[in-house]
Amino acid sequence: MNPFLTTAWKAARKAGQMMHRASSNLNNIKVDNKAANDFVSEVDREAENIIINTIQEVYPHHSILSEESGFLGEKQAEYQWIIDPLDGTTNYLHGHKQYAISMALMHKGVLSEALVYAPEQNDLYVASRGQGALLNDKRIRVSNRIEMLRSLIATGFPVVDQSIMDTYLAILKDVLAKTAGARREGSAALDLCNVACGRVDGFFEFNLKSWDIAAGALIVQEAGGIVTDMQGEQTWLNTGNIVAANPKILAQLLAILAQHLSA
Repeated sequence: MNPFLTTAWKAARKAGQMMHRASSNLNNIKVDNKAANDFVSEVDREAENIIINTIQEVYPHHSILSEESGFLGEKQAEYQWIIDPLDGTTNYLHGHKQYAISMALMHKGVLSEALVYAPEQNDLYVASRGQGALLNDKRIRVSNRIEMLRSLIATGFPVVDQSIMDTYLAILKDVLAKTAGARREGSAALDLCNVACGRVDGFFEFNLKSWDIAAGALIVQEAGGIVTDMQGEQTWLNTGNIVAANPKILAQLLAILAQHLSA
């Protein structure tokens, strides 16, 4: 790993160890509501502090955008970290092991490094722009499936902003009718990593935040996949509306979405 990813891995490993220890006593974890169905725990905050402190020790001039602390540093900084200290908080608080630490680094506005760490599985996903994607030091690739009917699609429910629920459910019904099935596991970062590994053939979700998707999206791209917004454009990091898939499945998934979003 290069020095950026080495630092990110050091931070993620420390935070993951803390999360794992805290998970043995979930009932005593303090939890607050940021909004309906949107939770933040003292574990989120402690993990974020660990990660930020580790990065700032090595790279004091880098700016940081993190889920709980917001923006830190100079807005004109050449390097900016985008951090989700605990992607899948609801899963974590229920003892569901599908959660992860997500960290991405932008250089002059371009995603350049990505790390997603799943503490429970001890799985480490990393990618550097132009150099491919790895899972536990082994190269990963998106699936080569070409038939939508045989594909498996990951998704996330619009649980915080439910204004698009009817549209989403119509899309999901259509996806279920035209694929081998859909999966909702509660961590966008890991959903994207599953696309990168070929465990699922595509993923779509609305209204995510940049820290949910920045790292996972670069990992998909470096594994040979394509990431777009719902219209096939490149606004996904700003809008949070994201589609990721292997090239053949992406076109077919976008066609399904278009039937519902153009109405």
